[in-house]
This record gives sequence, C-alpha cells and structure tokens, in this order.
Amino acid sequence: MRVGAKKGEEEIKVESGFGVSGIIKLKIKLEGCETCDRSLNLGCADCCYYCYMGFMWQEEGSSSVTSSPLQLFSMMSLSPSLGSPNNLLLREMKSEERGLYLIHLLLTCANHVAAGNLENANTTLEQISLLASPDGDTMQRIAAYFMESLADRILKTWPGIHRALNSTRVTMLSEEILVQKLFFELFPFLKVAYVLTNQAIIEAMEGEKVIHVIDLNAAEAAQWIALLQVLSARPEGPPHLRITGIHQKKEILDQIAHRLTEEAEKLDIPFQFNPVVSKLENLDFDKLRVKTGEALAISSILQLHSLLAWDDEALKRKSPRLLKGSSGIHLQRVLPLSQSTLGDMLEKDMINGYTASPDSTSSSPASLTTSNPMNMESFLSALWGLSPKVMVVTEQDCNHNGPTLMDRLLEALYSYAALFDCLESTVSRTSLERLRVEKMIFGEEIKNIIACEGPERKERHEKLEKWFQRFDQAGFGNVPLSYYGMLQARRFIQSYGCEGYRMRDENGCVLICWQDRPMFSISAWRSRK
Repeated sequence: MRVGAKKGEEEIKVESGFGVSGIIKLKIKLEGCETCDRSLNLGCADCCYYCYMGFMWQEEGSSSVTSSPLQLFSMMSLSPSLGSPNNLLLREMKSEERGLYLIHLLLTCANHVAAGNLENANTTLEQISLLASPDGDTMQRIAAYFMESLADRILKTWPGIHRALNSTRVTMLSEEILVQKLFFELFPFLKVAYVLTNQAIIEAMEGEKVIHVIDLNAAEAAQWIALLQVLSARPEGPPHLRITGIHQKKEILDQIAHRLTEEAEKLDIPFQFNPVVSKLENLDFDKLRVKTGEALAISSILQLHSLLAWDDEALKRKSPRLLKGSSGIHLQRVLPLSQSTLGDMLEKDMINGYTASPDSTSSSPASLTTSNPMNMESFLSALWGLSPKVMVVTEQDCNHNGPTLMDRLLEALYSYAALFDCLESTVSRTSLERLRVEKMIFGEEIKNIIACEGPERKERHEKLEKWFQRFDQAGFGNVPLSYYGMLQARRFIQSYGCEGYRMRDENGCVLICWQDRPMFSISAWRSRK
C-alpha cells in the first residue's frame, strides 16, 4: 500500500524483520516526505520513517496513525530527564521499535554533526545513551559504538581536549594478539581467505624449486604453517621457501619467525623468514630482497584499503581547489569555543578532510612519518614491478570510503549490522570474547570510519568492482580462483555450523557473505606484461 510519495530519487527501505542487518536496509534523503514534510526522511520506498511506522501500526488494527509509539517519539522532547514519562516510554519499547528509533537517532545526530550543530548533536547523543548498550541486543550494541564515534568526531574539533582525554589510553600487545585470535576463531572469514590464498599459491608455484612469499601483514602464523605442510608433501620434494613478513611491530614478527622456523624444521623444509618492520605506506621495497630466479607470490589480507588514505593527500597536493565543496569538516582556530560557535567553525567540504590549524599540525599522522608515504597507485605500481606469479588479495567488500559523513555512516550501519548479526547467531550476549571483538575491532573500525579524516582515516573499505578497476589500471590481470580451491572453501563454510554464512563466485573471485550480504572478497592477480 502506498502511504505517501517521497521527494528525491533514491530508494529508501526499512524492513520490519530483526536481524539487524535486515532492518538497516535503508538510504537517507534530506529533502523531506511529501506526506508529513519532515526534514529527515527514512523509511520504506514510498514514505518516510514516521508515516511508515504509523502505517505498520494501522495494519495491526490500531485506530489511528498517532497511536504508534514512534509517532509519539517524534513529538517528545529530545532531552528527557531520568525518570520522566518520556524516559519511561523509551525504556518500555520493544526490541524492534527501539532498533528503528535508534537508527533514526543516529542519522539525526550525524546530520547535526555534519552541519556543525553541536547543541542538537549533544541532545541527540543524550537520548541515544538512554537506549544504547554495549551488552544489550544487537542494535543496542551497534548504536553504542556509533554513538561513541560521533561524539569522538565532535571532540576532534578541539584537538587539545581530544588528546587529553586519550593521553593515557594504552592497548597492550598481548590484548591485540588475543583479540585478533578471537576474530580468527569466532568468524570463518580469515580461515576461508587462508584456504583460498594458499591454494592459489600452490597452483601458481607448481614445479617451482625456489619460492618467495611476501605477506603484507604477517600477523598470524597459521596460514603459513598450513602452506608448509602442503609443500612438504609434494611428490618431487619440498621447495626452498622464503617468507617475507611485513608488520609494524617487531615482537609480532619475532613470534611468527619462531613458529614457522620450528614447523619447517619438523617438516625438514629448507626455510628462511625475512622480517620487515614497517608501515605499508612507508615500505622500502629493497628490504623485500626479491631475487632473480625465485618464483614470487604476494598475500594481502585486509591491508590495501589503508593506502587509499594517501590518495586524498596526493589529490590535495595536485589541486587543493578540488577539495572545496558541499559537505565535510574544515577546521579553523576559533576563540572562544562554545556550543553556539561550533557551527561557525565548521565549513562544508566535498571531501571530508580535517585541515589542522597551524599550531596543531603535530597531531597529524603525516607529520610523524620519516618518508613520503605511498598512495595506492604508486604502491600497486611497485608491486607490479616485482612481477609476482600470483597476488591474492582479501578485502572487506563494503563501501566505507564515501566522500561524506552521511554516506559512510549509512554504509557502515548496514555492513557492521551484518557482522554483529553473525555474533548474535553464534555467541552468547554475555560472552567476554564477543565483547572484546566488538569493542576492540569493530568499535575501533567504526570510530575510524566515522570520526577520522585525511591520512588518519585508514578503514577505507571498497567493493570488489573498485579493486578490479584499480588492479587493471595498475597492469594486473585477474586469475580466476580454481574450482578445487572454491570447493575446499565451500566445504569449510558448510562445516562451520551456521547457516547464515554463504559463498558466492563473482567473475572468478569469491565473495564470503552473511545471508545475502557480501562481507569479504578474495581475488587473485598476476602482472600483465
């Protein structure tokens, strides 16, 4: 039934099923709904959020549209005090109603943040805090991290305050290692990526006597232990294997080297490990020690997207005027600071980019680097120059690199809802392991996507088709993943014990999905001479 036409062209969809990843199938248009003329429109394809919810309640036999609780919320004060009737009404909401209202509040808050309206953003954050919880249901948990990210974005407009609040924040290396292992254990994504990457390398290296593998993020030994075991069983005997591992932390590389050397000795395989302590964007390619006569393979798991941060910097240097536009945040020094003056501080920009004031440049990551960082084009060009027989790339299959805050928030809501749904289906809500993964991995990624700009914004995930374009332009040709590799991966997913995980063949690449939502892509490439 058509309730009311909406202005604008973009389809808007909210589903009443909950599965949060189902409920967040939505887009936003700010022009308003022709039925109620609200300025913030989110709902189904034919009406805004409020009209949609009123229609849903009418369908259930309610006497009027205004009997919907969400109709009442639209008329409530946005700053309810504890114990007030408004607050009691909020706390009595059903899970689905609360989820829909949290989506509305998050989008409203993001709109205020993008417009520089601190007072309204603060009021909306106050109301979100009444409903969100890091240990509640799925939507409450998601909302808690998006709320924190929007607040962090506001705080970044005052670098001194932001630095002071984060000055004692320390993450122990042991905690980092633990949470990465938990992600590996709780989800099948990395395991499937390892299976397909290793199979592609084995097939490309058939008959080779000297093999060199470059791991662009040597954080986990399990992948290469499995490769060593397969190579040790070759009928013609094992090859000489050298693995070059790149990581920012020497301690991680030392652990990887110890485990792999120990395994190679057990299997009697000639083996060398070459550690390179470096950030990817500052990598000195001479340290990779690629030699003539060895067959080269490259593995990149969840790494390349971070280099897109430096594409913005290259664009700024080439043409600063291109960055002037319609949405984003451009910081200036303003004194005094107050709630009413933030709107004057914030100017709209086509590419959301923080431009630090002269006395705050020391906080920029670019100022801490010792060499000029490489952007995506130069990095892929350097990889192409190494002439790998195969390069296998795993990336998040999401569009988190949009030019505006609203673009990224909408896409991130949808994709992280699917990840949180995965855990909701397989892990107890009271699990400390689940809480660690949600906070230390997903929460930090969400914060980076929402609160950060410029080189600091590393989580620039993009869809598989974008990577196809980039690799093609860099001189790489696609290598279809083999039927046998896909068969192994599919069997592994089927044995995982959760029906929500699926795998899809996409032009010789693999998309690992939650339900029908692609989550990670795996593709293989070789230099095209």
